[in-house]
Amino acid sequence: MKIKSLTTAVYCLFAIMSGYSQMLMADATVEQPTLTYPKETHFQNLRQLTFGGQNAEAYFSFDGKELIFQSTRDELQCDAIFRMNSDGSAVRMLSSGKGVTTCSFIAPDNRSIIYSSTHLGGDVCPPKPDYSRGYVWPLYKDYDIFKAQPDGSNPVQLTKTDGYDAEAVFSPKGDKIVFTSVRTGDLEIYLMNPDGSGVEQLTHEAGYDGGAFFSLDGKWLVWRASRPEGDALKDYQALLAEGLIRPGKLEIYIMNLQERKPIQLTNNGAANFGPYWHPDGKHIIFSSNMNDPKGRDFNLYMIDKDSRKLEQITYYEGFDGFPMFSHDGKKLVFASNRHGKVKGETNIFIADWKP
Repeated sequence: MKIKSLTTAVYCLFAIMSGYSQMLMADATVEQPTLTYPKETHFQNLRQLTFGGQNAEAYFSFDGKELIFQSTRDELQCDAIFRMNSDGSAVRMLSSGKGVTTCSFIAPDNRSIIYSSTHLGGDVCPPKPDYSRGYVWPLYKDYDIFKAQPDGSNPVQLTKTDGYDAEAVFSPKGDKIVFTSVRTGDLEIYLMNPDGSGVEQLTHEAGYDGGAFFSLDGKWLVWRASRPEGDALKDYQALLAEGLIRPGKLEIYIMNLQERKPIQLTNNGAANFGPYWHPDGKHIIFSSNMNDPKGRDFNLYMIDKDSRKLEQITYYEGFDGFPMFSHDGKKLVFASNRHGKVKGETNIFIADWKP
């Protein structure tokens, strides 16, 4: 796990994996002056969109013309929400710069955005957690979900319960928002209407459930989850009571929203996170350290939801994460430490996808 947090922590998953990224760079080898590596055969015309700072969780608008993402750059001390064209141009900040923000997403009709922010709890960045207890993520109690105009103006608070509310994503039709909350005393996944009403709890098992995304047809969810037992469960619950979570085993789960029964896809004991559906509804791309005994090397993998056949997509010896396909399946955007000018730098990349 990483020693210095890239930005926030567990939230959407920069919120979660930002921690991994810098840690693994602490003893990384000197990078090669290239963007694409020999076995990355699905990539064509890979381009770097951001240059410097910490940038992650870039998600396409429904038409694929724009990206919304979170970034710590320039004079910022923690993450703010930004938007840019999918070629990297016209970068502008959408959030106020107060507090810390995470987990942004653009509505399918492009008439609004959602993100999570702590700004109602204070203007300054929340304190980093105490790592004397090991590597932990903070679950800032002031995180709430906000809906705003496409340019970030007129933010409206959607969640008002005590504790962490974040990791929010619109459904493809824009009729629902899926999010993660600690409102019941555990980290569970919920649905709500776009105005914050009609909240429904979807998961009920002890452990972390978060980072959910809809399939393109809106019928399925995919997310990451931990299922600690015994002493691991006691440790999880003790930390959670203090607003902390320790990264452990994260497996990939899916759920049909009619049946609402969790189905576990991976079972490798590694840190699997940031899953996203391919538009075909049959495959899921995600990041994992499953092939590194030291747990520092995160690559992208794709799994068939029916056969469980697994394919490695990236081969960079460092951090690749937060992948998302455009809705036509022609492009993939992701975050990576590759080609960074300084160790731990995380930038956003986009590639034409070759099936």
